[in-house]
Amino acid sequence: MSVSAAAAEASEYHSKDFDWETLRQEIENDPSLKYHLLPFPCPQKEEQHSKDSIKAWQNFHNQHSSGKFFKERRYLLKEFPELVSCGDGCKVLEVGCGNGSTALPILRGNEKIVLYACDCSYETLERAKEFVAASNIGLAERRFRPFYCDFATTGFPKWLACEYCREMFSPKDQNCLSDVRENKYHETDAWPMEETSGCVGGMDFVTLIFTLSAVPLETMPTAIRECFSVLKPGGMLLFRDYGLYDMTMLRFEPEQRLGFREYMRSDGTRSYFFCLDTVRNLFIGAGFIELEIEYCCVKSVNRRNGKNMRRVWVHGKFQKPT
Repeated sequence: MSVSAAAAEASEYHSKDFDWETLRQEIENDPSLKYHLLPFPCPQKEEQHSKDSIKAWQNFHNQHSSGKFFKERRYLLKEFPELVSCGDGCKVLEVGCGNGSTALPILRGNEKIVLYACDCSYETLERAKEFVAASNIGLAERRFRPFYCDFATTGFPKWLACEYCREMFSPKDQNCLSDVRENKYHETDAWPMEETSGCVGGMDFVTLIFTLSAVPLETMPTAIRECFSVLKPGGMLLFRDYGLYDMTMLRFEPEQRLGFREYMRSDGTRSYFFCLDTVRNLFIGAGFIELEIEYCCVKSVNRRNGKNMRRVWVHGKFQKPT
């Protein structure tokens, strides 16, 4: 698919099918849903949460290794046109890449992008590499650079942005002077030699697409600061995740609550549902400048039972100060 064709397909995506405030009033006035609004007094220990969550997601991706569960997110070209318009050598970090459903439209939409992609599952990274290799996107295998990382607990490897870059980066001085040799998690066989021997100099964009909601709430500030630390000054973080009162939130039973607006699915994976203020406070608290933040409200029809489904996601763009 050409860039223009991909963009045209993405342009058909719409995100204002209903008013979120009307949905909020409906939910909060429904007695059967009151348990979603109650405070949660006894959250579990963060460390155990993190370990259990990682294992659950690894098992989830192993079960869905064919890639049929996730569809290519071509709407991203419309929601984040910056990924299409950025120039030569643009470096993007995709956090929580899964099987490549976000990587594929990014690589397809801009053949100038170099895409670094991490996940906490080695098996999932292998699937992503296979799907990218089979995509017939120009130079995709060379531009796709997957690596293992659990960014919320261990942080990003120093070769993404060394200490010098993190502390001293400025728009007028973007040359890395580090001699970092931290290659533990590199997938380097096909990478240029200059990128396998040291720091790659920071990122122009970081994407968090349905990733932060899988991180324990207590860990989110640390995870976002990690994203902030590897961005170049003026770089952007592109965010999309589950919004408050999304249909999937309302399906959870009381016993599946982990905390306030936090839930655990039957397979052990977790999900948090964001309101705009929570997202805003998290990113501004990490040092970002807010550019955009809004609810995306999409109505669709379940083909099996004909029922309307009201989906709510939070869309945001945040910038690192220059």
